[in-house]
Amino acid sequence: MLNLNTITVRLGGRTILDGATAALPPGSRVGLIGRNGAGKSTLVRVIAGLLEPDGGSAEMPKAARLGYIAQEAPSGTATPFETVLAADTERARLLDEVEGLEDMDRVVEIHERLIAIDAHAAPARAARILVGLGFDEEAQGRPLDSFSGGWKMRVALAALLFSQPDLLLLDEPSNHLDLEAVMWLEDFLKSYKATIVVVSHERDFLNNVVDHILHLQGGKVTLYPGGYDAFEKQRAERMAQLAAAKASQDAQRAKLQDYIARNSARASTAKQAQSRQKALARMAPIAAMAEDPSLSFDFPDPDELRPPLVTLDLASVGYGDTAILKRLNLRLDPDDRIALLGRNGNGKTTLARLLAAQLTPMDGDITVSGKMRVGYFTQYQVEELDVDDTPLAHMTRVMDGKSPGAVRAQLGRFGFSGDKATTRVGKLSGGERARLALALITRDAPHMLILDEPTNHLDVDAREALIQALNAYRGAVVVVSHDRHMLETTADRLVLVDQGTAREFEGSLDDYIALVLGQSAAEKAAKKDKKADRKAAAAAREKEAELRKDAKAAEAEIARLTKEKQALDHAMFAPAEAQAALAKLSMSELMKRHSETVTALDAAEARWLATSEAMEQVQA
Repeated sequence: MLNLNTITVRLGGRTILDGATAALPPGSRVGLIGRNGAGKSTLVRVIAGLLEPDGGSAEMPKAARLGYIAQEAPSGTATPFETVLAADTERARLLDEVEGLEDMDRVVEIHERLIAIDAHAAPARAARILVGLGFDEEAQGRPLDSFSGGWKMRVALAALLFSQPDLLLLDEPSNHLDLEAVMWLEDFLKSYKATIVVVSHERDFLNNVVDHILHLQGGKVTLYPGGYDAFEKQRAERMAQLAAAKASQDAQRAKLQDYIARNSARASTAKQAQSRQKALARMAPIAAMAEDPSLSFDFPDPDELRPPLVTLDLASVGYGDTAILKRLNLRLDPDDRIALLGRNGNGKTTLARLLAAQLTPMDGDITVSGKMRVGYFTQYQVEELDVDDTPLAHMTRVMDGKSPGAVRAQLGRFGFSGDKATTRVGKLSGGERARLALALITRDAPHMLILDEPTNHLDVDAREALIQALNAYRGAVVVVSHDRHMLETTADRLVLVDQGTAREFEGSLDDYIALVLGQSAAEKAAKKDKKADRKAAAAAREKEAELRKDAKAAEAEIARLTKEKQALDHAMFAPAEAQAALAKLSMSELMKRHSETVTALDAAEARWLATSEAMEQVQA
């Protein structure tokens, strides 16, 4: 389906892709992974035809349709529903063409094609995709310009999924989604019939969706079968083999160097020493696995405080005079690890801001330990970093009065040592900026960390390092994330923010996933209605077969009457070309038969259209 043929890309004098080569099996679901800055998005842009490589090519069958989300979000007065429907360009074109069309042969062709592409079901399919991505019926009818950038990107994703391309390219599709929408997307992609290439750093997403991993490292790509866990196992084995090979080579190199040193000066062994010198020169070095400072997270431990840290008692919170959350009863202790669940827009960020003392209760009470310090991380802090400043300058400002050594020590906890501390923020990767924001909010060893989507810019290995650091941290943690693996490994309490309040969720994360996807209810309904469904399906098939028979009869009648009308036209207006039987008739007799034929033809066409519409309703 997709062949990557020795693709080379150089940007700014640096080689990003260096002869990347792989053959992706037809219908495969491939997870493209690699460290931040490895070139994943560059490779996706080459595949999408948006970037011309310096060498090599990405090849796929000529007739295959490729789908990729543009960087600019859709906008305007069109609604999300209209935008998604318009993504099926063939359906839209055929519907426009058939409007007012008089050529019945072409009308028949169009309707047959509309049936073949399941066009009648398109509105329902578009609505299902939008609902899955968080748009209720009211939101589907609002103009695009009333939505934020993140929600507009959801519309772009919905349109792409609706268009059903033969090769679906997704670059970090979950970045603008909440956990609930990510779970829906996983379920959708698992049943997608065409080839998928998805860039993702979410371990569970990759394990649940893909059947191959394409690992990009050092400008090269390697294709592994299986999901992310299978890749990790294979990579660990490869690293062990690499370490063993390097140790063996180092021993061999030392042995050769020792022989050369001892025998070069002797005339009797000089030739052997020269031969070994050449062998040593030809020996390609095996590189050791380099330590990566971007994996560095080390949260400073706070001094101890007596529990509770925070208590909410029938508290309400919101903006202006509008309460978003009411009747909040919640207690947080120093050792709590809490995940806030619920769809975007339900109030998770509002609750986080209340706990961070950025909002005050409109009603009820909040009791906070007087000495408690809070570190609150949001994506806005990453975006608001001064791109012309350095990590050292940022940290020096917020740690005003602290010694240069203390400032450097805090930066070092998060991998900003040496030259990295004095690099302009504008030259840092998204993951490095996220690490800097985390370093800034933890400079005073907070007693509670509140993290709102902390993993958006982090690759898989960096996310794992963050999880390990959070588990080693001795303060309380409140996290909002669509990364299920992070929630499963860091949280031991689940709080559901829904229906205008927040309450403890008693089940596990798997129970919550089942609740969101409606699996339990669907299974019960399926068992209960299985027999009825079979009977209904059989009746629908019988009805459809009867309608198809009627439609074929109507088509045959239309063809016969059309031919008869043409013969009458010739007899009336071109007597020389008339059929022998018609040439004997008078003009008045011809006109009468012509009128009867036209009336019958109109009736046959009306019958065919009614039958076609009835077939569409049965199939729906």
